[in-house]
Amino acid sequence: MEMNLVVIIVFAMMGISEGGLKVGFYRNTCPNAEAIVGDFVRDAARFNPQVPAFLLRLHFHDCFVQGCDGSILIDNGAISEKFAVSHQGVKGFDVIENAKAQLEFVCPGVVSCADIVAIAARDAVAFSFGPVYEVETGRRDGFVSNITLANRMPDSKDSIQLLKQKFFEKRLNAKDLVLLSGAHTIGTTACFFIMDRLYNFKFSGGPDPSINPNFLFEMMETCPPNGDINVRLPMDHDSGNIFDDHILQNIRSGFAVLQTDAKLLDDPLTKQIVDSYFRFRNQTVRPSFEADFVKSMVKMGRIGVKTSSKGGEIRRVCNTFNRPIN
Repeated sequence: MEMNLVVIIVFAMMGISEGGLKVGFYRNTCPNAEAIVGDFVRDAARFNPQVPAFLLRLHFHDCFVQGCDGSILIDNGAISEKFAVSHQGVKGFDVIENAKAQLEFVCPGVVSCADIVAIAARDAVAFSFGPVYEVETGRRDGFVSNITLANRMPDSKDSIQLLKQKFFEKRLNAKDLVLLSGAHTIGTTACFFIMDRLYNFKFSGGPDPSINPNFLFEMMETCPPNGDINVRLPMDHDSGNIFDDHILQNIRSGFAVLQTDAKLLDDPLTKQIVDSYFRFRNQTVRPSFEADFVKSMVKMGRIGVKTSSKGGEIRRVCNTFNRPIN
């Protein structure tokens, strides 16, 4: 299925943003840049349906450490940022590298790896039947990648207050937390990440009481106490391959797979935001999860961007700095 056949909603986010980013940054220097990235995303997703979720998560993890600068892509030995515990399970690097190789053949030294990650995330959403939007570009690739700098990534064991604080540190608010958590509408997680929630929630020796009893039985069947912790299950129950607001409905009904998603109901503000998308039956008057998700994605894509030659470079290969760093 071609990309333009899976589009539900088209958003135009035109104009220049803060930090020097703008829609169509490569319009004159590499006109086919976004189409080339899209082709690689589409081909990879056809081969592996989990690729869109990989790419969406990759963009989030890149932006939350030093900003959206491709630092997570670097291979610089044991200190590589990508080896941080908080980045465990992050994938999609090969799609970015393959797209970069083609772009270097067509437009050498023009398109940054950080922008490829942002474009790929946008196309991943579209390929999952989600909203299509214009992605701002013009980022440069950072000069630093260090595992110690990933220690403020949101964590599954964080309280809702700490999650809000970590988002606030990135100039993102509670609504952004809810909406970007909504990215869990696609993709899977491993039993490893939910075993404590099922069998020893807060050291109680039992399950998280917020889990719907019917869903608890299903989760325990998939992830038994002595089972394979690498078995994977959709993060959005019954809708794991389609980008929609079903994830929020699951959270409200006790069908949240991840503890961080369930915690959105622990805070009055984030709970109110989740509930707001279901307040009105008439969809023409209730807020659009898809439209608001796009706004939060664009906002996240501006975190800590480097747009000058002093702040960053255009890497020739995404996993290697162009020059030695002192």
